[in-house]
Amino acid sequence: MLRLTDSLTGDKVEFTPRDPGKASVYWCGPTVYDAPHLGHARSTLAFDVLVRYLRWTGLDVTAVSNITDIDDKIIARAADEGTTEPELARRFEDVFIAEMDRLDVAHPDVRPRATEYVDAMLDVIGQLVDRGMAYATDSGVYFDVDRLDGYGALAGQTPDQLREGAGARVEVDDDKADPLDFALWKAAKPGEPSWDSPWGPGRPGWHIECVAMSLDLLGDGFDIHGGGDDLVFPHHENERAECLGCGRPFARLWVHNGMVQVGAEKMSKSLGNFKTLAELLDEWDPRALRLLVLQTHYRKTMEIGPATLAT
Repeated sequence: MLRLTDSLTGDKVEFTPRDPGKASVYWCGPTVYDAPHLGHARSTLAFDVLVRYLRWTGLDVTAVSNITDIDDKIIARAADEGTTEPELARRFEDVFIAEMDRLDVAHPDVRPRATEYVDAMLDVIGQLVDRGMAYATDSGVYFDVDRLDGYGALAGQTPDQLREGAGARVEVDDDKADPLDFALWKAAKPGEPSWDSPWGPGRPGWHIECVAMSLDLLGDGFDIHGGGDDLVFPHHENERAECLGCGRPFARLWVHNGMVQVGAEKMSKSLGNFKTLAELLDEWDPRALRLLVLQTHYRKTMEIGPATLAT
C-alpha cells in the first residue's frame, strides 16, 4: 500500500488510481534557459522513484514531464547570446536530458514542449473567457481570481494573505483588476515570439502551459501532479484555478518535493549559489550522487555543502 502526502489537504492518503490497473503522473520539468543544478536533479529523482515504484506494483503508468521552452528568461538569454529562443531551448533541453541520463533517470513516456501545445492552451483560455473566469486587456488575457471560490487552498492561505505578498511572487500590472490575477495570454512585444489568438498575437502565460499539456495527455482528474514545493504558489495554485475555472476536475493528488538548500538559501539559478549538475557529476560517481539525493526524505529540505559531498 502506498501512502502519499497530499499537498492540498496535508493528509497522508492511500493512493488509489483513477483507472483500475493504471496510473497517470505529471510533474513539472525544467524551464530550459540554463544548465541544470542539483535542485532539478532532486525533483526529477523523486518522481523517477515514484514512477518506478508504481510500475513495480504492477500498475500501467503513463508518466509525463514537460519542457517549458518559451518563457521570459529564455527570451532574455536568447537576446543576450544573439540566438533564437528555439535554438537556446533545444540546447539546454539536450543538456538536461543528458545529465538525467547520467543519473539513470528513466525517461517519461511523454516529454511535451510547451510550444507544441499552444492550440490546446488557446482552447482552455477560450473556455475560461466564455465562462466569465477571465478578461482581456491591452496587455493580454487574465484569470479573475475573485470569480473562483477557494483560491489559495493549495498554498494554504486566503486571497487576502496572498495579496500581502503581491509583488514578491506575483507579477504587478496596472491592467489587472486584482494583484493576484495572472496572465493566461501575454500580448506580443516587439522582437518576441508570438502566436495568433482570438485576443491578438502573443504568447501563453506559464501556468496555462502545464494545464493544457497535462489535460491533453492524461485527461481530466488524472492521478498525481507533482513538482518542487517552490511551485506550490503561484504556479500550481494557478494551474488548479484554471482547471477548476473551466469546471473540470484536475489532479486528484498533489505531491511536492523539498528544496536543496545551500546554507540558509534555496539553491537556484537566480541566486547563483550552485554548481551545475555536470560539474558535480564530473567530480562524483553518478550512483553516489543519486544515492546522496535519495537519502533525504523527499518532502524534507536537503541541506548541502562541501562537507555533505565529502562524506
